[in-house]
Amino acid sequence: MRRRLVGSALRRYRENVGYALEDAARVLECDRSKISRIETGQRGIRPKELRELLAEYGVPVSEQLALLTIASRGGQHSWWHPYAAALSDAYLDYVIMESAASEIMTYEAQLIPDLLQTDEYARAIAAAEPGYETGQQREDAVAAKAMRRQAVLTGRRLSVVLGEGALYQAVGGADVMARQLTQLARLAGGPAAITLQVLPFSAGAHGGAGRGSLAILRFPDAPSLGVVYLDALSGGIYLESQADVARYIRAFALLRASALSPADSTRLLARLAG
Repeated sequence: MRRRLVGSALRRYRENVGYALEDAARVLECDRSKISRIETGQRGIRPKELRELLAEYGVPVSEQLALLTIASRGGQHSWWHPYAAALSDAYLDYVIMESAASEIMTYEAQLIPDLLQTDEYARAIAAAEPGYETGQQREDAVAAKAMRRQAVLTGRRLSVVLGEGALYQAVGGADVMARQLTQLARLAGGPAAITLQVLPFSAGAHGGAGRGSLAILRFPDAPSLGVVYLDALSGGIYLESQADVARYIRAFALLRASALSPADSTRLLARLAG
């Protein structure tokens, strides 16, 4: 997925400056088939080559940095490196892209989103997950979620629409849910970078009806870059075309319009936590 996202961006940049495949190939001193395979996501691109092409296309430095982060696996110094074996390839791709994002929009109908879960809630979810073969894999997955929360909930805008049903799904039992609801109330009334809205049962039909969870990632100073992730048992589906991203951003705006205001959502969460 990361190769596809970087490749499609490179193709847009190349076409915007009027370059043919042969022109890009001359920059990297390679054949045109290599450029074609990079742009279609069939092969990766080394950081040095990516920098050369982006500079040649006149891409702003901030946008270059976002693409370089997306293209890289981060190495041993990245927080996810110790947990890579416990994460699916699709989820690892998402984590890496999320680390480069400046804005995250997410909708969950039945569960608390990963980024807002307490460790106890995450552990209860992991215990019910059929994909883990050992207890250690489950513990690694819980630890990875905790590290992800620390890394992501700083310096990014996070907009969450949460179905009211998720507040009553008794994951882990009453005590676990009480602490989870308390944390949601604290986050909803806390950092300005986090916007949490509850989509109430009374909203009736809405923009997310009949759909599962979704997440939209947008990147700093890169309006043409974005990706949609639709969760699934098979590992999830990614959409990266500008038309698809724009369609889901509109759908998310409709969800927010149907949901309670942030202030009313905070009051509801505080009442349930109490």
